[in-house]
Amino acid sequence: VNFSIPQKSTIGLVGESGSGKSTLGKALAGLINYQGSVLYDGVNINQLNSKESKSIKKDIQIVFQDPYGSLSPRMTVGEIVGEGLGVHFKLKSHEIQNRIDKVLSDVGIELSAKNKYPHEFSGGQRQRIAIARSLIMNPAFMILDEPTSALDRSIQIQVINLLKDIQEEYKLTYLFISHDLKVIRSMSDYIFVMKDGKIVESGLSKEVFEYPKEKYTKKLLSAALRYASD
Repeated sequence: VNFSIPQKSTIGLVGESGSGKSTLGKALAGLINYQGSVLYDGVNINQLNSKESKSIKKDIQIVFQDPYGSLSPRMTVGEIVGEGLGVHFKLKSHEIQNRIDKVLSDVGIELSAKNKYPHEFSGGQRQRIAIARSLIMNPAFMILDEPTSALDRSIQIQVINLLKDIQEEYKLTYLFISHDLKVIRSMSDYIFVMKDGKIVESGLSKEVFEYPKEKYTKKLLSAALRYASD
């Protein structure tokens, strides 16, 4: 694959299960080894030393599909959300607590939840906590790997609206990975269609949805329409 993501935009990455969407997201987040180059703000992150790489990693955050599996059951919400601050920033205790309070408020979690554990929350609330954990690092780029697929439709809408709100407030750039074309269309400025590890079509969201060029894209859209009618 070879593509670029404009700042403060949302790229929707779609494709069937096994097409390589999540693998690509993990590669961009530096979670797996890969061949090639990833340039962040013109800097090849593959060529950075450990100190330089650590500095950039706080700018690139990822939210996973399963909010329960991605949150440590042995840590409180406050510990989970604030853990990254101790790795990347030199802050006093009260400064850490203030930042935890700020992001929890921004994602709609009551401050009294700081001393609770992940199992005490619903799936939608756990995903909000996972978003807060990424948001507290004050990133510029967030990779959202199927962040709503494990949630009920009504909760999906709430999380999507939340992501839109914090994108505007924090001036974020998103890579939004999903097989749900309805969610992708509501979120994305641009669409990348992935098949067998390759980008087979890309363009403005409206153009791809209304005037798809590739047979594979037309197949995905047709399947989505049949699913919606059922």
